[in-house]
Amino acid sequence: MDHLQALRAVVGVTHVLTGADAQPFETDWRERYRGRSLAVVRPASTAEVASVVRLCAQAGLPVVPQGGNTGLCGAATPDGSGQAVILSLQRLNQIRHVDTDNDTLVAEAGCILQAVQQAADEAGRLFPLSLAAEGSCTIGGNLATNAGGTQVLRYGNMRELTLGLEVVTPQGEIWHGLRGLRKDNTGYSLRDLYIGSEGTLGVITAATLKLFPQPVARCTALLALGSIGAAIGVLGLARAGLGASLTGFELMAAPCLLDVVRAFPQQRLPFANPSAPWYALLELSDSESEAHARERFEHVIGEAIEAGLVQDAAIAESVAQSQALWHLRESIPLAEKEKGKSIKHDISVSVSRMAEFVEHTNAALQAAFPGIRHVIFGHLGDGNLHYNVAPGVGWDADRLLAQQEAVYQLVHDRVHAVGGSISAEHGVGQLKRDALPRYKDPVEMVLMHRLKSALDPQGLMNPGKVLA
Repeated sequence: MDHLQALRAVVGVTHVLTGADAQPFETDWRERYRGRSLAVVRPASTAEVASVVRLCAQAGLPVVPQGGNTGLCGAATPDGSGQAVILSLQRLNQIRHVDTDNDTLVAEAGCILQAVQQAADEAGRLFPLSLAAEGSCTIGGNLATNAGGTQVLRYGNMRELTLGLEVVTPQGEIWHGLRGLRKDNTGYSLRDLYIGSEGTLGVITAATLKLFPQPVARCTALLALGSIGAAIGVLGLARAGLGASLTGFELMAAPCLLDVVRAFPQQRLPFANPSAPWYALLELSDSESEAHARERFEHVIGEAIEAGLVQDAAIAESVAQSQALWHLRESIPLAEKEKGKSIKHDISVSVSRMAEFVEHTNAALQAAFPGIRHVIFGHLGDGNLHYNVAPGVGWDADRLLAQQEAVYQLVHDRVHAVGGSISAEHGVGQLKRDALPRYKDPVEMVLMHRLKSALDPQGLMNPGKVLA
């Protein structure tokens, strides 16, 4: 029996895709990486995943796990050899269990993030992970990249939102680790090992996720600011005045929002004459009452205005207005894509050094590549910035992309110089794999290679991703 016949015997003929049917799975969302696979295999259960992985291990076939294929670093795209099996988890899409007494939910890896949010909401709870791609990204992909999003400031990223995992090992064994315990001090934290490993150590098939009480009230405002320093000042006042109720603090350079309203004319900035260079989206989630939330929120904004930190403020008066403000923020990546290709960075810098980093890196880029555009936005509350570089005066996409490696190195060197990280929430994948040794501690790299060799001695799990 050949490899394709063996795979069809496990998952069914219609769920082994080849040729033109496999092509959509062989290209990443940004259309930066195009690979070629032996087949796309779509199992419907953890047992089928384990059987597929065992077959691949016996045959020496590489396995590339894939969720919603919305990643930005090429971690779910095969190489061009045509030997790899793309393991699509999209059919593992069941919410297995919701436990409101324990505030947990068990979801399979192929569940769309939005479906998990809705299941929590129907149970009177909140699952707080929120991303622009939440209508298409999957829980397995969120776990594999340790996704963050817009509420990390309050709830943490995917690692903090997960209590247990079910994982298929590279040998095709199943680790049943879905315990919904908040305290389990019985050895190594395997959960933390697999989260963020981008499919290089095993295949996550399900997870036990934390749920939270639904907030009684939310307040949202868009603030016009003169500088990143002013944004950091407002963030300090918000932390002091709102405490754990502060759930979002998003920073956006003015060109980002102007690109959104040009690309999507139905969206509007809530200011008569928007002229500030920076904007921040501030959100409070309150567990007491609407009146209590509004009073605290307006007090903090009033303090910021009196301190000269805020030039103008638009406070949402309804859920629809709040959603419209968030829609502006979440549309920035889509507006970027409408304008064409750019060089994207997902970096992490301590909040205290953010203004310094942006000022010095902007100047260095303009000196090296005069006229390029800076497209800067991100989650200032947790120090995560999407520091992107786009064609500007005298530049087109091809000319800019020809300088891509030089731009990456300049930006990443600056990140490293201020003690930051070259990947905050998008992962490493293929995109940053070769840069990693330049910025990681050598001992750290050795330990990562040892872990990979110990858990995946054949080197078949998502080869060429994270580690060279």
